[in-house]
Amino acid sequence: MENYFNYFTEIEEQFRKCRAEPTLLSPLDWALIESWRDQGFPLEAVLAGIERAFAKFKPGKRTYRKVNSLAYCSQEVFRAVEENRTAAAQSGTPATAGAPEEAPFPAEDISRFMGRSEAALESAAAHAGEAGQSVLASDLRAAAATLTEFNTAIQTAGSGDLEALERNLTALEEKVHAALLRATAVELMAQLRAEVDRGLVPYRRKMAVAEIESLERRFLKNRLLEHYKIPRLSLFYL
Repeated sequence: MENYFNYFTEIEEQFRKCRAEPTLLSPLDWALIESWRDQGFPLEAVLAGIERAFAKFKPGKRTYRKVNSLAYCSQEVFRAVEENRTAAAQSGTPATAGAPEEAPFPAEDISRFMGRSEAALESAAAHAGEAGQSVLASDLRAAAATLTEFNTAIQTAGSGDLEALERNLTALEEKVHAALLRATAVELMAQLRAEVDRGLVPYRRKMAVAEIESLERRFLKNRLLEHYKIPRLSLFYL
């Protein structure tokens, strides 16, 4: 099974290699990778789709230079994924998306990451309390306390089952996100949604409706976390 963390880094490396020039992935690109991972897109199919997308643009150099986002590769990635799944069905071998195995992080690094995340949650809770958002402050302090429990377990028994830890962190992040959604004013949500819409304008014709909707949710979640200065809790962001 493919390593969860390599899923992100190998896609980033493939995009850089195909583009043949230094580039940084945007927040939209990272949200798209996360969407592919959550939908169970096999890594090998995603890599093949990215390579195909660039191959199509190579004959026209001026067009080729415009491939500056993973979103431009989306259609070819979908085709490669469907071909992968069809081939797997015909052979009787299930297509795998790469379930988490081990992360190349020592327990000390994970513990420090937990500590930073806990401090950020406590800080966000303090600001929420000062702003009169007592319920949100309580929710964020509870999330910080949960991180403390996870961290204590790591310090006591080592990193252990990182796949299980990643699932717990993902669930905790979703609880934090839900708390932020409940507490955020309608006006601010409208502002953030407008930012997301503007960011997605260049890609709407290149992506399926379902993918756009999934990307909107993830992009909005990221913007909301950024607004409250709360980090992502996944070990990928260690």
